[in-house]
Amino acid sequence: MATRQFKLPDVGEGLTEGEILQWLVAVGDTVTVNQPLCEVETAKAAVELPSPFAGTVTELLFEAGTMVDVGTPIITIDVGGEGGGTPAAEPAAAEAPPAADAEPAAGLIGGSAPGGRTAVLVGYGPRTTEARRRPRRTDAPVAAAAPEEAPAPGADYGSGGGDRPPLLSTAPDAGSKPVRHGGLEVGRQAEAAALRADAARAAGAPVVAAAPGRGRPRPLAKPPVRKYAKDLGVDLTTVAGTGNGGVITRADVDAAAADGGTEVVAQGTSGAESRSTGGEQRIPIKGVRKHTAAAMVASAFTAPHVTEFLTVDVTRTMKLRARLAARPELADVKVSPLLFVAKALLLAVRRHPMVNSSWDEAAQEIVVKDDVNLGIAAATPRGLVVPNIKDAGRMTLPELAQALADLTATAREGRTAPADMTGGTITITNVGVFGVDTGTPILNPGESAILAFGAVREMPWVHKGRIVPRQVTQLALSFDHRIVDGELGSRFLADIGALLHDPGAALAF
Repeated sequence: MATRQFKLPDVGEGLTEGEILQWLVAVGDTVTVNQPLCEVETAKAAVELPSPFAGTVTELLFEAGTMVDVGTPIITIDVGGEGGGTPAAEPAAAEAPPAADAEPAAGLIGGSAPGGRTAVLVGYGPRTTEARRRPRRTDAPVAAAAPEEAPAPGADYGSGGGDRPPLLSTAPDAGSKPVRHGGLEVGRQAEAAALRADAARAAGAPVVAAAPGRGRPRPLAKPPVRKYAKDLGVDLTTVAGTGNGGVITRADVDAAAADGGTEVVAQGTSGAESRSTGGEQRIPIKGVRKHTAAAMVASAFTAPHVTEFLTVDVTRTMKLRARLAARPELADVKVSPLLFVAKALLLAVRRHPMVNSSWDEAAQEIVVKDDVNLGIAAATPRGLVVPNIKDAGRMTLPELAQALADLTATAREGRTAPADMTGGTITITNVGVFGVDTGTPILNPGESAILAFGAVREMPWVHKGRIVPRQVTQLALSFDHRIVDGELGSRFLADIGALLHDPGAALAF
């Protein structure tokens, strides 16, 4: 048997770790090249990792919900001897079967890349810069339990099920060869685990499986029961199973949910597990939330922010919106007020290109960008993300409307590609969708301006010498005062306001 291990690749721009959200395969499954193996959440997005090998899954090295360092093996695949493990784009005529610890060829998925990096997903070329990794976390080895506890026949582990003993054990057998992953020595001989399981059942000991990479046993439960417990916010590690061999049943989950003294694990708005005990709630800072927090702190304390505000009568724009929504070329897309704000900003950038720039501290230069990659701040279940529309300045109104619709839908599903999260040059945040009038937005790192667009409200307004109801909104522009001075920022914001007040003014731009 020839096996290969797939290492967690860097699926973004210099990321150092990712969380395994869910496995899409189980032990014993046959996989093909480029078949999705698991879903991983990084600091920027949730992505599926395709398999670089064809073969049979023999081992899942980490449980779902585990944070894993980039470059760490996460799955073992039996490539079936000669030719069975040919990665994508690798010549079929291999001279010899790969060794168990062999890596994919350079440039392939999971293989080495220039600068000591790991090749990324299909469609993402490896960078040539050197990756800087934080020091690896170390965990104390877990002591062997006495006696070792194992599942009863038919118990499910979420990775193959059946009466197969756990492939991840916290107590290596004396004759087994342990493998170290993140500081835990993991026994890999299923035969030894089966013997311990028989001994445990004979002694009438409770059956509990050990969770890899954690310091507490992993409870036994069928996948539907695990999902049911997750939906109810019940931590299965606090539930005693009454099923055959100690397996947790739905009735056990119901009883735990009714018990007010049980520690509750629930999903917060960011998608991270939160823990409620002793009258307080604790939410782990990881993934998108962690990246956003670091970026905002860096931006707020690096770029000197200035924010200016403008109240605009957008009645004419709202009337134009109604007329354009009825046109055939815009029939299949949403014609929203944000579309006109985006178009007005893009037209204003043409007149004031310095706003579309960044500050290069190392070179002591201002870098003025030719293309406008328009970022749109989007609230998702995993937190705030800012994907961007590449070269939005050259798009027609229908093209821009379609791009906005695609960007929003993809972000809400949590499927934004890492490439769409980088390279932004200027950003819009639409706080109006929440009924908010305005705010003081923080710059997206590496950009010099961000525009906040408030709610459009009917308000009393002086129009042609009379007070009449008009559609009014507020704009707030934050800019980096190192690049954009007060005059430039004011002119830029005034141009956006003029275009929204009188869309016909676009003909003069």
